[in-house]
Amino acid sequence: MNRALLLLIWGWMVLWSVHSGRLDLLMNSVFHGLVGATGIALIVAGLLLLRRQRRPLERLRISWIASTGVAVLMVLAPPAPSFSDLASNRPQGIPQAPQLAFVLPPEQRSLTEWVRLLRSQPDPELVNGNPVNISGFVWRQNNAPPLIARLTVRCCLADATPAGLAVAWPETSEPKANQWLAIRGHMAVQLRNGNPMVVVVPTTIEEIERPERPLEP
Repeated sequence: MNRALLLLIWGWMVLWSVHSGRLDLLMNSVFHGLVGATGIALIVAGLLLLRRQRRPLERLRISWIASTGVAVLMVLAPPAPSFSDLASNRPQGIPQAPQLAFVLPPEQRSLTEWVRLLRSQPDPELVNGNPVNISGFVWRQNNAPPLIARLTVRCCLADATPAGLAVAWPETSEPKANQWLAIRGHMAVQLRNGNPMVVVVPTTIEEIERPERPLEP
């Protein structure tokens, strides 16, 4: 019977994670349905096993107690990944978009769409002066100014890839790692280390809450 109870506990935990939105911090939303189906399967298996085994509770094993404890901790202690640290430890080759959104007006492009455009566009002067309206987290880098960034995923955080844009931060601005900001402004071309680089020149910088779905495909 203890096995059946463990299946029920883990099935409930998986479904609760889907319903509460915690999976949005860990994986691409296209896989949420599959995870939810797994939770349902665990609950069904637990109910069937519970129905078949009408015996008294078995002697508790350390492994079962540990498994239950892990499930409880996952509910009580939600994941709180540091996106800045993750970005610093991941390669920067973001996957190509299924459909290029370069035909969108500049102010409607997301941060990742801007990064894809700039990597495919060899002439930075073509975007000089374009209006920008983006949001992302502050990505602190060693020996370099912080970027405004997003994480893109194909599946989950294990394959996360950062997409970052340089920002001409105002002198009075002190962006903190993992701080979420909404930035309005325009693109400009500046010389950095002797090379022309496209940077975001902010008109307004507003601190915002982390979005419900911080990971982008």
